[in-house]
Amino acid sequence: MENAKTNETLLMIIWAQSVAAVLGSLFFSEVLGYVPCELCWVQRILMYPLVIIYGTSLIKKDVSIALPGLVLSSIGAVVSIYHYMVQKVPALQEAGGSCGAVPCNTEYVNYFGFVTIPFLAGSAFIIITVLHIFILKRRKINL
Repeated sequence: MENAKTNETLLMIIWAQSVAAVLGSLFFSEVLGYVPCELCWVQRILMYPLVIIYGTSLIKKDVSIALPGLVLSSIGAVVSIYHYMVQKVPALQEAGGSCGAVPCNTEYVNYFGFVTIPFLAGSAFIIITVLHIFILKRRKINL
């Protein structure tokens, strides 16, 4: 019984993380007026369904239906890491300049010299991926 409660708590954290990431992306674009670049759009496409996937999984109390969320969050983490590298690695910055209408190497925010929008998205994707894997490992041990 305690295992189910812990998994439910972890699912709640994952869902809350995905909601926070979606609201954050909407805040940056709709409130602050930052136009998303092409890589930002890809990250949004991968993040937005996670709210529904993990919300449904949480309501039904069944982590097995959230497997697509693990796939999306894993891909999203890779895209976010690449996008962050385009912003921060000089050898890749030139490639990000021809990304589209808004260059992918544009840094709308840069808190503390390293926290950019792709860094925030990547952190969310990594948290979601790691917690989902943790749930799967807990299930395997207790089966």
